Amino acid sequence: MAYAIISLGGKQYRVQEGQRLLVDRVGHAEGKTFHPDVLFVGGDGKAEFAPKTQVTVKVLGETLGEKIRIGKYKRRTGYRRHTGHRAKLSQIEITSIGAKTAAAKPKPAAKTAAEKTAAEKKPAARKPATPATAEKPKPKAPAKPRTRTAKPKTDEGAE
Repeated sequence: MAYAIISLGGKQYRVQEGQRLLVDRVGHAEGKTFHPDVLFVGGDGKAEFAPKTQVTVKVLGETLGEKIRIGKYKRRTGYRRHTGHRAKLSQIEITSIGAKTAAAKPKPAAKTAAEKTAAEKKPAARKPATPATAEKPKPKAPAKPRTRTAKPKTDEGAE
């Protein structure tokens, strides 16, 4: 396989074997390997959508990204704010693309005859009974219509 598209930290990356990337910090220790989600595998005249292919990634180290400075300004008001941050990043290396995952999942072992009989003898778990006299919430009385009381008009100005 020539390349794969993987998903890491909510972002998608097009990767090849031996490639090194800086990605948002992953939750794995330095020197450890992990397998990200594979979305697409292509190259060599073939393309597979949602394949059963595994990509192996090795964490090389953790670092901080470039400093980003943010300034806010509103004219004629004296409003100035300055802030910034540095992204926490991990440097990773793509070690292999193409290990099949179909055989990687082990099948559960068949139960022995003794385990089957023990499972049959256990009573089924029951749900707790609900009380028949459970209080139901009382329906609210309909709201009374609101009426405005009109103030009596006085003819003070007309004499």
